[in-house]
Amino acid sequence: MHSRWRRKPVVERIQLIVASAEDVVLARLRGREFARALGFAPPDAILITTAIAELARNILSYAYDGTLGLRRVEDRHRGDGCVGLAIRAQDKGPGIADVERALLGGYSTSGRLGVGLSGVCRIMDEVTVKSGAGRGTIVTATKWLGAQASR
Repeated sequence: MHSRWRRKPVVERIQLIVASAEDVVLARLRGREFARALGFAPPDAILITTAIAELARNILSYAYDGTLGLRRVEDRHRGDGCVGLAIRAQDKGPGIADVERALLGGYSTSGRLGVGLSGVCRIMDEVTVKSGAGRGTIVTATKWLGAQASR
């Protein structure tokens, strides 16, 4: 008997609500599956999963709820339509008063270690943060497939 295998189409985008510890676990699982479906090797999928967990925990710690979006991205400037995975964490919390200081590490207003955002910066290829006191925060972090950023 001959059977045909059909490849599942790669999902282009996943949107998750982060409002509980269970949501952080779900985000990690969905993120790892998404990274592997895009072709990331296990070590890079683990880095992406770690970044997702850090960003989701920050949402819970500082804003109590928010959203986490994962999407497939292409960068034509990197040559031959380089594929990546972008994480977008958004909340309506109090915002980050000093973004530059938060990105350096060791800065925290919660009494925690303050390594979340700086850790995300170390393991992802590109990170942008838009925030301000009382305005909430949007963090976008991208990992490119095949980039030499597996540090």
